[in-house]
Amino acid sequence: MAMVVLPKSVWQGVKEDLQEVKELLTQKNTEEVENEWIESVKARKMLGVSPKTWQTYRDRRIIPFAQIGRKILVKKADLDAFMQEHYVSSSK
Repeated sequence: MAMVVLPKSVWQGVKEDLQEVKELLTQKNTEEVENEWIESVKARKMLGVSPKTWQTYRDRRIIPFAQIGRKILVKKADLDAFMQEHYVSSSK
């Protein structure tokens, strides 16, 4: 294994570039998760509700969804927003 010696200023520049790449990748992954579409059954299980309750949510348009034929899809960001709206913090 060869050892490479770099001036401190060059090493600092490399570290800053790597940090920028890390931040960009984190941002991209966050955006991908927010735009992710989830199938109906998985969404229902994530919420922990019965099939009938899930159907009621869709009928009343409580959570936005897309329907392609018989397949129902929900954006993860919409599920997260729904959970955030119904979040109850502790009283402590």
